[in-house]
Amino acid sequence: MPELPEVEVVRAGLEHWVRGRTVDGVAVLHPRSVRRHAAGADDFSARLDRCTVAGARRRGKYLWLELDSGDALLAHLGMSGQLLVQPRERAAERHQRVCIGLGPAERELRFVDQRTFGHLMVDPLIDDARGDSAGVPAAIGHIAPDPIDPAFDDEAFAALLRRKRTEVKRALLDQSAISGVGNIYADEALWRAGLHWARPTENLRRRQVGALLEHVRDVLREALAAGGTSFDSLYVNVNGESGYFERGLKAYGRSGQPCERCGAPIRREAFMNRSSYSCPRCQRAPRR
Repeated sequence: MPELPEVEVVRAGLEHWVRGRTVDGVAVLHPRSVRRHAAGADDFSARLDRCTVAGARRRGKYLWLELDSGDALLAHLGMSGQLLVQPRERAAERHQRVCIGLGPAERELRFVDQRTFGHLMVDPLIDDARGDSAGVPAAIGHIAPDPIDPAFDDEAFAALLRRKRTEVKRALLDQSAISGVGNIYADEALWRAGLHWARPTENLRRRQVGALLEHVRDVLREALAAGGTSFDSLYVNVNGESGYFERGLKAYGRSGQPCERCGAPIRREAFMNRSSYSCPRCQRAPRR
């Protein structure tokens, strides 16, 4: 699933192509892609049509287009969602689910989603109590700022970890505490910090939390500079190009390969119906 760097790459591309454009036609080709828009596909289309896009914004793994109507076109890419800006004359994409015309340029914003786990919805912008003065879509008002957002509060996060009494990786994946970090970048940051994913949060010292946050930020920024992580053709930017951060991964997906720090084989363990990768020597598991 795309995480913060992948979504930010898409957001930046959208900002370039759609700011100042006016929606001049909407076609919902698969109703599942607008299932979170409770009023249905016709209302979704009507609330978008003739709106002008003021900009593209993001919080964590969500991105949205700010509209001059006071609404937002909110998107979550799910497992396989893509937002592509294409010339209108270009043939439709395989698995194209929603098509949004952009005038006066002869282009279209196409939502392509093979597995249909992603979704689009039109949602009102509300005042944000978490630091974003421009407001956020109502549906994601509970989502925390991400660690590279100036509004992110390190001290508040450290205090929250001690209260949560959970495993550190679970805390990193909790979007109400810290947004934008998913399985891949959590494993990479924990490897850099030398922390096992099951380390109890209440046992972490403030210095360790600070170091972990810096590793999270470093991993996210490096991935962003590389255009994100693409293991297959499902994650691409708005021009259809893949990212290449997977070439620099130190833990995630490297089961059985030597740790670049100590040489021990990276271990894969079951975690929350997915996998977690760590070094058994550098990242000692806590005693049960």
